[in-house]
Amino acid sequence: METETVRVEARGITQHVHVAGPADGTPVLLIHGNCSSGAFWHPLLRHLPATLRIVAPDLRGYGATDAAPVDATRGLRDFADDVAALLDHPALFGPPGARPVVAGHSLGGGVAMQLLVDRPDRVAGLLLESPVSPYGFGGTRDLDGTPTTADFAGTGGGSANPDFVKRLAAGDRGADQPTSPRNVMRATYVADPASLGTDEEALLDTVLSTAIGDDNYPGTAASVDTWPGMAPGDRGVLNTMSPRHFRIAEDLVAVPAKPPVTWIRGDRDVIVSDTSMLEFGQLGALGLVPGWPGADAYPPQPMVGQTRAVLDRYAAAGGSYREVVYPGCGHSPHVERPADFAAALLDLLP
Repeated sequence: METETVRVEARGITQHVHVAGPADGTPVLLIHGNCSSGAFWHPLLRHLPATLRIVAPDLRGYGATDAAPVDATRGLRDFADDVAALLDHPALFGPPGARPVVAGHSLGGGVAMQLLVDRPDRVAGLLLESPVSPYGFGGTRDLDGTPTTADFAGTGGGSANPDFVKRLAAGDRGADQPTSPRNVMRATYVADPASLGTDEEALLDTVLSTAIGDDNYPGTAASVDTWPGMAPGDRGVLNTMSPRHFRIAEDLVAVPAKPPVTWIRGDRDVIVSDTSMLEFGQLGALGLVPGWPGADAYPPQPMVGQTRAVLDRYAAAGGSYREVVYPGCGHSPHVERPADFAAALLDLLP
């Protein structure tokens, strides 16, 4: 599918939106994840029919959208409100009232959940690709999302690797260090770097489009005495996903109109996993962060188990979902298994 870009003024910022397909086509809204942009969906578009109307915005602070501040105390609502403002824009979805199927990747999965909670009348179906847990990222100990510590230590802006942040800000395109954006993408975004193929440079462009700073990525942090010594702040991207600010499970289960949900993940995902290599309980258990207080005090977060438990409750309350697991696949099934992913997306269309 050929894409064009539309610039939309909404909520006081200029949003850059990738669009493809006819204005009156079946609407599909694609919400990208952290450290990427709307262009991260381009590998998927080659596998979708031209009859769809694809709308893939750059979230604030990514791609060419303004690097507007992110208020983390609202969880992911700054992003969700920006996306909701696009639903009735005539240059994107045509006549008012569009009800797209909404697909969200990683952080974008959390944004999609928030959009469903806030605008249930506007979501025809929900595809969650490797989504952040409904209880946030890090700092919870069980399937009910019980906080590991009262101060949510080990989550938020201070959890980012500082050398990765430095290299991201510098636009580093090298491959000589493990913390270079290219190597982080190869090691964590996909299970097999070869799956990036000829799209690698364009996908790296999306990673490097990330706005860096206290108001964007990674955000602020607070020093605490609790292991591992930092807690979330109130500004910036990583703080939006701290369980201090993002806990959407109850609202998701209670949403009155429950569209069908498809949850897609890879069994080799190292970002959103019950053994995530970016989560401090797991890192401590592996001895990679010193001073770990043990499994009773700070266990790894059961991210996948939490999502399944919440979706089971969603189904019991009148909704429906299916879980799709791709073997040998990592965090980005739409890049690694685009044809299969496209088929699953098409199955959700009304």
